[in-house]
Amino acid sequence: MNHPDRLRTAIAATGTTPLIGVFDMFSASVAAQHYDGMFVSGFGFAASHYGLPDIGFIAWPDIVAFVQRLRLAFPRQHLLVDIDDGYVDPETACHTVQHLEAIGASGVILEDQKRPRRCGHVDGKQILPLEEYLEKLDLVLSARRDLVVVARTDATDEDEILRRAKALAATEADVVLVDGVRDVDRIRMVREVIGDKPLLFNQIAGGKSPRLSLPELTELGVDVAIYSTPCLFAAQAAMDEALRALRRNDGRLPATGDGAGVGVAECLALLEKNISRHHTPAPARA
Repeated sequence: MNHPDRLRTAIAATGTTPLIGVFDMFSASVAAQHYDGMFVSGFGFAASHYGLPDIGFIAWPDIVAFVQRLRLAFPRQHLLVDIDDGYVDPETACHTVQHLEAIGASGVILEDQKRPRRCGHVDGKQILPLEEYLEKLDLVLSARRDLVVVARTDATDEDEILRRAKALAATEADVVLVDGVRDVDRIRMVREVIGDKPLLFNQIAGGKSPRLSLPELTELGVDVAIYSTPCLFAAQAAMDEALRALRRNDGRLPATGDGAGVGVAECLALLEKNISRHHTPAPARA
């Protein structure tokens, strides 16, 4: 099963392909019940694996190990992986990309930020000189076999956004992403300047970009949308409320079953689907 080609087919299909951000195996288990594509979010992984903000703490072996577990549990999901700046230098970026492709990732996103890096939707981002980023991107593109590569710019100045988007579209990268784009007009301008190259849009609650539906994104010419943190933020809100309720009720647990809430049976039913022997075998090649 060629995971990169399956993702390319989904991106090329009519409409905007959604990929849902997951931060651990459990959030991925829930997401898989609703969507057939996942985004391994750097924001979410830094929060879950380290308990830290997404400012450069992720080590490449940790993200590779996580994606390996994901692929075994979810053999048919699209897995697009955020690799930040490739973990600083071009050699490490290439090494990481080859590892991820070998374990079944569908694609990666490589940004043009320099250290100290930031989430794409916060202030204080710094970017590499364009030529330096293009050299790193070219090495990554040469290192992959089939892996989908998304070229991302974190530029914030309008002229620089368009200059970089045009340059990224001229490479062999499969998709272009301008992160933190602030309004619909800028999306239209990027769409125009990159020509026929597929366009990715990143949505994060409370971020700098407008909240848009999939039909609205399709109308704007967006081919794929990543939702970085819906699982993470929902988990934070739900856990906080559950623990507040536990305190209010003097430690009495809530009722479960018959739609009242999740208990042991409901949780195990979800997790048992991830056991590899329960997966439907892939159809034989003709």
